[in-house]
Amino acid sequence: MNKDIAEGKWKQMKGSIRENWGKLTDDDVDEIGGRKDNFLGKVQEKYGMSQEDAEKEWDKLHNS
Repeated sequence: MNKDIAEGKWKQMKGSIRENWGKLTDDDVDEIGGRKDNFLGKVQEKYGMSQEDAEKEWDKLHNS
């Protein structure tokens, strides 16, 4: 996936993240910046999820 496609996909994902992950602030979403490891860390921190569950959530977002 080239950088332009990845950035476009991230812009779409940001809306889904804001809708579904209300505990994540706009700053959190900006910090995540489309990077899986950042998303996993934030979700684990804010929601107390296991890494495995956070990865499943990332996959749901990324495949929608």
